[in-house]
Amino acid sequence: MTTHVWDYLPEYENERDDIHDAVETVLRSGQLVLGGSVRGFEEEFAAYHGLAHCVGVDNGTNAIKLGLQACGIGPGDEVITVSNTAAPTVVAIDGTGATPVFVDVDPDTYLMRVDQVEAAITPRTRALLPVHLYGQCVDMAPLQALAERHGLVLFEDCAQAHGARHHGRLAGTMGRAAAFSFYPTKVLGAYGDGGATVTSDDEVERNLRRLRYYGMEERYYVVRTPGHNSRLDELQAEILRRKLTRLDRYVEGRREVARRYAEGLGDTELALPAIAPGNDHVYYVYVVRHPRRDAIIEALKAYDISLNISYPWPIHTMTGFAHLGYEKGALPVTERVAGEIFSLPMYPSLSPDTQDKVIGALRDVLAAL
Repeated sequence: MTTHVWDYLPEYENERDDIHDAVETVLRSGQLVLGGSVRGFEEEFAAYHGLAHCVGVDNGTNAIKLGLQACGIGPGDEVITVSNTAAPTVVAIDGTGATPVFVDVDPDTYLMRVDQVEAAITPRTRALLPVHLYGQCVDMAPLQALAERHGLVLFEDCAQAHGARHHGRLAGTMGRAAAFSFYPTKVLGAYGDGGATVTSDDEVERNLRRLRYYGMEERYYVVRTPGHNSRLDELQAEILRRKLTRLDRYVEGRREVARRYAEGLGDTELALPAIAPGNDHVYYVYVVRHPRRDAIIEALKAYDISLNISYPWPIHTMTGFAHLGYEKGALPVTERVAGEIFSLPMYPSLSPDTQDKVIGALRDVLAAL
């Protein structure tokens, strides 16, 4: 049987009774859209983060897009972020009408180079959007200082960082607002799509609730700018409520998998994940690096192991974003690491036997290079 980077079935087998009960609870509730499960999850997810508000939406991309719009970001504005991220980060910025502006990443952690941000600020800059990538946080203190000094919105992309901490503070609690994805692969994943934006800003929360519901503050009447149909599904919300109680357990499971990788591969030529100072990593993905990445991935197919690359194409090199005007070489570290990084299987229910298979195969392949 092929070993993949992610597999939800072992977790489902362990939790199937609770998942089925969650579905039954919603179906018997008499309310299938924006009912008690969504309200309950919003309250509980906000409380987990010690924030005042959580607004559930249909996916993580819209959690960013609507969150930025709720903070007043729109056409003519610039948002500083990174190119080493999943495309939805930049698709969401583009969807507001704003222009993404990229800075490079650190060669060890692959996180935003915060020391490059101030030079990228122009009179059109309205927001800073750090991406807490792969399971750990960007260095936030310098960004907080920049945002305050220049009057900018600090908006966190936490799609890959549920439960991660930076100097003791949870990802999502260090800016004006933050977006989460609950895509099934995430540290806190639904059984379909879902997302949420969290904030303690009452105005942002009011804007979000209006924007996710066509622009309505009451039924059938659109006020100010038209919004979207972007509501978190009741079924997914109830499943997420159950899984939220196990989030810390999922994180510990991922850290144990990471510990076994470090033990089994620490003496090889692979560059294993580096943890930035002050970070508690949750290992959404376990990203390693090697200059002969493609040969390694190809050789592992003989062992029935299929690996993933997060991410093979920097956003600024994609034809869909050619209009931004970035030339090859504009972000040298981002471009270099894109040709070398790849992800090993990572999920809490990954069995030691399966992980040993991956470690053994990698050691064999590396020895044969």
